[in-house]
Amino acid sequence: MSKLATLIATEYKQFEDIKHTDENGIEFWYARELASTLEYTEWRNFSKVIDKAMLSCQNSGFECADHFVEVNKMVQLGSGSERKVKDYELSRYACYLIVQNGDPRKETIALGQTYFAIQTRRQEIADAFNELDEDKKRLVIRGEVTSWNAMLAEAANQAGITDQLEYAQFQNAGYMGLYGGLTAADIHKRKKLKKSEKILDHMGSEELGANLFRITQTEAKLRREQPQGLEMASGIHYQVGQTVREAIAKNEGTMPEDLPTPEKSIAEIGKEQLKKLKEKKEPLILDE
Repeated sequence: MSKLATLIATEYKQFEDIKHTDENGIEFWYARELASTLEYTEWRNFSKVIDKAMLSCQNSGFECADHFVEVNKMVQLGSGSERKVKDYELSRYACYLIVQNGDPRKETIALGQTYFAIQTRRQEIADAFNELDEDKKRLVIRGEVTSWNAMLAEAANQAGITDQLEYAQFQNAGYMGLYGGLTAADIHKRKKLKKSEKILDHMGSEELGANLFRITQTEAKLRREQPQGLEMASGIHYQVGQTVREAIAKNEGTMPEDLPTPEKSIAEIGKEQLKKLKEKKEPLILDE
């Protein structure tokens, strides 16, 4: 890792280290801790940045009280006594506005802008995804699975798995780890699918999500450890699948083989969505 990459990773970790979570699982940051991370030594100077951020929040149509929660904290003085000081519990969006209004000459401000922009975008995507119905969630995750499976195949190829039969064995290892010993053929049979139907096209969003996690983590582990040969690569795939299964059990979730098979396949849903788009399509207005 380069010196710059190490520096960035360290700074990002500092933002993660000062992150807190309330009783409802909501993330927040204390303003005074953020000020220190952003290398503001004087609270009065940082308060001005907060004021600008609050104004930006208000002008964006949001309630400041939802993102900048004023709290009082006790701090210890050099004499050993304590005094009460004002602080804020900041939402991710509030932090984003603060770094946007901070001193752009500070390297930590630039890093903070990147960090909170990424975190805010991730949350926006998660919120948008959670608003989708089950069919649309399946379409989104199935698309991700297809993309990551291509990367997994490339990583497997780098591990020396070059023919179709070996790759099928490698894939089976992952399924067996995740599905408690069931092979792809076993899963296909349990779902009562036709020979030409793909099991991934007949999974609900929860089952697809478990498989997506298996695929992404296996791909990362193969690239990280660079095993050679079918046995070693398959062992990693099985282990990752088993780890995902253990996580499901730990969270008292439903095992993937016990999840219901949706009535419609991904192909059917895709056709329905495409038909709806065509029906909504308005005639083009040509400006000649």
